[in-house]
Amino acid sequence: MPVALLLLLALSIAIRIDAEESSGVCDFKPGLKPRPHSVSILEFGAVGDGKTLNTLAFQNAIFYLKSFTDKGGAQLYVPPGKWLTGSFSLTSHLTLFLEKGAVILGSQDPSHWDLVDPLPSYGRGIELPGKRYRSLINGDMLTDVVVTGDNGTVDGQGSVWWDWFESHSLNYSRPHLVEFTSSDHVVVSNLTFLNAPAYNIHPVYCSNVLVQNISVSAPGESPYTIGIVPDSSNNVCIEDSLIKVGYDAISLKSGWDEYGIAYNRPTHDVHIRRVYLQSSSGSSIAFGSEMSGGISNVYVEQVSLYNSFSGIEFRTTKGRGGYIRRIIISNVELKNINMALGAIGDCGLHPDDSFDPNAIPILDQITLQNVIGSNITMAGNFTGLAESPFTSICLFNVSLTIPTASTSWTCSNVIGFSEFVSPEPCPELNSSYSNFSSVCYSILNSYGKSASL
Repeated sequence: MPVALLLLLALSIAIRIDAEESSGVCDFKPGLKPRPHSVSILEFGAVGDGKTLNTLAFQNAIFYLKSFTDKGGAQLYVPPGKWLTGSFSLTSHLTLFLEKGAVILGSQDPSHWDLVDPLPSYGRGIELPGKRYRSLINGDMLTDVVVTGDNGTVDGQGSVWWDWFESHSLNYSRPHLVEFTSSDHVVVSNLTFLNAPAYNIHPVYCSNVLVQNISVSAPGESPYTIGIVPDSSNNVCIEDSLIKVGYDAISLKSGWDEYGIAYNRPTHDVHIRRVYLQSSSGSSIAFGSEMSGGISNVYVEQVSLYNSFSGIEFRTTKGRGGYIRRIIISNVELKNINMALGAIGDCGLHPDDSFDPNAIPILDQITLQNVIGSNITMAGNFTGLAESPFTSICLFNVSLTIPTASTSWTCSNVIGFSEFVSPEPCPELNSSYSNFSSVCYSILNSYGKSASL
């Protein structure tokens, strides 16, 4: 479908994900529901000069639009201009639409960002103990909420936050650009996101999430900026997007140590396709390291990863508990990557000293197929745990071009099977035992030709 038509359909609509099917999350056919009511942010006194603070205008507009929740919902229209604001919360059955030329600017004054309690699956702020700054655009316990536009922009103006982080001047953990918690039927599409203080898009404890046709950018030196973070969420589709950030481009998570184990909300049924990812100091696609609630049933296809420290990486450590399993990654192009593939069993810190050192994570049934890489420094590092080796690591049709003098693979405490892999992997990933090869072939057959979940 032409991009112009997609943008036209985005105008004044709510995109509903059909959750009755359970395979191929991105193959769901969204229904388009018109919003019968629409108001402009101008009607609430907003001034788009890039200097006037418009937080109250956004809050008042959304409060007014709550009255249409049971009347088919409503749209808040943001026209061209630069709309400076602090954090504000959305409501159910709402479309926030940013016209072409509209820029929502995050205030660089931390007093304009609310403070909220830490997420229960983390027990504290990610960066500092205690509370955290609320995300710029946020919502809790919502249903049918859309953040979209005609390629409008959300600019977090994150440089001040990066400086405070690196100088250890923050009192609370940095905010994100967009965060939804405990929400259902969430769409983020057709927008540009710039200079997030930390994460860009963070759905946590959410179901039926579509992130589509977005561009995300932050400078390569920006500390721990991350593109999209599905966190303890299910039925998530990420497609047709370009992400270039300082740390991980896409990172799947599900809670931190004892807090994530107790909350017990996994991330599952995630579909990622047709994305272009660049990660300066992290991984283009990362799993963990905070994965204590578990991550499973993830299908990644048709992705291009370039100019990144690592391409695809699985991270965990003792004390995490949880699992990462039933992951299929197919049709991957890597270019200019330091380490193409990795699974690290000693990665990440702990939120406090109360973690259980006997909570050993599981990494199992990981399939990577049809992978081509050029200008790769190291093919892979698979370093499992002695107490719980990584198992059923399956490699099919992997071709990586690396310098002759480089170390191709590093492996320990890992068991897997490989076929048509170059350079030849370490013996642990080239097991001839029939049970490992049969498990790998069984995984492929169970997912079928399209590897639908």
